[in-house]
Amino acid sequence: MTRRQQRLILVVVTLIALALATWLILSAFRKNLVFFYTPTQVLAGEAPHNRSFRLGGMVEANSLTRAEDGITVSFIVTDMARGVPVHYRGILPDLFKEGKGVVAQGRLDADHRFVAEEVLAKHDENYMPPDAAYALKKGLAAKVDK
Repeated sequence: MTRRQQRLILVVVTLIALALATWLILSAFRKNLVFFYTPTQVLAGEAPHNRSFRLGGMVEANSLTRAEDGITVSFIVTDMARGVPVHYRGILPDLFKEGKGVVAQGRLDADHRFVAEEVLAKHDENYMPPDAAYALKKGLAAKVDK
C-alpha cells in the first residue's frame, strides 16, 4: 500500500468517526430536549403525548388538594384562559403557592392529566420566561374580552 492510499484511508476513517460522533451527540440532544407549553397549547393538542415536556403558568386559586399520604398533590396550572390538572407525588418547593408561577415537568397520561415528575416554583416576581409572560398576557386579554 502506498503512502497516498494510507492517507486516504486515514482521512476516510476520520470522517466516519466524526460523522458517528456528531450523530451520537445530536441523538442524545434530541432525547433530552424538553419543550415548554402553556395550558392552552396542551389542551389544543400541541404538546407531545409520548414524551416529557414542561407545563408552565400559574397555580389556580383553591385548586390545591393533598392526598392522605401527605406527598401526593393535585392542582391546576392555568394561563388565565384555560387550566390543566396536574398530579405530583413528591415534596413541593417551599415557594410553591396558589396564585404563584410554576413550571412542572412530566407527561400527559391517558386521561389528558399532566403527571409531573418535577415541580419548580418561580422564585422572583420580576422575572418570567418570555413564553410564559406572553401566554399569561394573551390569556388575560382573552379573559377580559369575554
